[in-house]
Amino acid sequence: MVSIKRLTSMAFMVWLLSVAINVRAKQQQHLTEPISLSAKEAVDYALANQSSVKTAKLDELIQLAKNKEISGLALPNIAGAGSYQYNPMVQKQMFNAKNFGSPVDSFTAVSFQLKHNMLGEVKLTQTLFDPSVLVALQARKTLEILVSQGVTKSQIDVKSEVYKAYYNVLSANKALTILSENVSSLEKILGETKEIYKNGLAEKLDVDRLVVQYTNLQTEQTKLRNLIELGVASLKYQMGMPLKQAIILKDTLSTQKIVEDVLDMDKFDYSQRIEYQLLETQKKANEYDLKRYKMKGLPSLQLFASTGALRGSDKFDYFQSPMWYGYVNTGLNLSVPIFTGLQRKRQVDQAWLTVKKSEVAIENAKLGIDLEREQSASTFRNNVLTLEAQEKNMGLAQDVYHTTQIKYREGVGSSLEMTTAENDLLTAQNNYFTALFNAIVAKIDLLKSYGKL
Repeated sequence: MVSIKRLTSMAFMVWLLSVAINVRAKQQQHLTEPISLSAKEAVDYALANQSSVKTAKLDELIQLAKNKEISGLALPNIAGAGSYQYNPMVQKQMFNAKNFGSPVDSFTAVSFQLKHNMLGEVKLTQTLFDPSVLVALQARKTLEILVSQGVTKSQIDVKSEVYKAYYNVLSANKALTILSENVSSLEKILGETKEIYKNGLAEKLDVDRLVVQYTNLQTEQTKLRNLIELGVASLKYQMGMPLKQAIILKDTLSTQKIVEDVLDMDKFDYSQRIEYQLLETQKKANEYDLKRYKMKGLPSLQLFASTGALRGSDKFDYFQSPMWYGYVNTGLNLSVPIFTGLQRKRQVDQAWLTVKKSEVAIENAKLGIDLEREQSASTFRNNVLTLEAQEKNMGLAQDVYHTTQIKYREGVGSSLEMTTAENDLLTAQNNYFTALFNAIVAKIDLLKSYGKL
């Protein structure tokens, strides 16, 4: 019987282990299956998984919970209390019996306490008017807006970083495609030159030059692959995605795509910028703080009511259903501040200065936003012009390179000319891809500066 139980237990453990292994394998398989992402889909993924966005949303939930706590200040507060007191030696007091009708002075020690005393009470308090509670209730919505705008700012920052990382990888992939075409073309020419050299129609110097070019191109190709790998890892990090997850970028990057859909830069309002909205909302919160200190000079009023029962005895006999004496009381508590050592006046002064500080911050933010708009618009225009020029220049360099290849194959060109054309083409291509990435980054910064990202 014992062996059967052991076998059953071992079989169950093996089954659990196999289930765990299958689940782990499926998770690994899921991570290795590539996910195709457009730039918009990459941003959506980041907004759902990036840690900074999650933290901002948690801050929003914390503020909502605090607002509910503040709402509780306006609700009744009910508390129960119970006490038991034992007096091994009861306290006595002296009194004059003459005060109670005795003809002569007669002092007697009498105790008004019992050895055992028990009390149970329920007390209700309700704030009818309290300036601090009133202002706190009024400020709830403003604080909710403030943390909500914090979430929006975090999302905008994440969008900017993800877009830049995404297009950085696209630009590098496009460069790798063109560089690979150059490598294939040069490899073909190198093979042809080696055959010509074997036939005695070319010099070894020509072959050596082409080998050096080919090796240099392969080295650049390896470097670019490494940069792409790092760029993809950076993109995954910005998205909050596991680095083991394979992805495929399905968008394309071109000069036309960068230039199209440029926003109307004549229509702008400062409220479109989330940074300006945050400062405006923070100013409102500071104004509520000022109002709170000003209203602290007003009286506060509370309603209270309590009920309970008590009993005293010379012996502990509370479980024998003796007589308990109940009571009920109710009333109002009024507190009127008269003089607080000028503390409230100093608090009002500090809060007023904080509001003024917020106004200065808003004005400074306007100047900063204007500067950002001018800089981003100028940078975008210049980068687009540079991109268009570099794209034409790269086309010309490709034409020169192809013509030089034809001349070399026909025996009317030298390997030195082809090396020069190759170097010029690589330089033009590098300049083009640098301009391409700079232009897309400038467009992202332009959209962000106008609050359109």
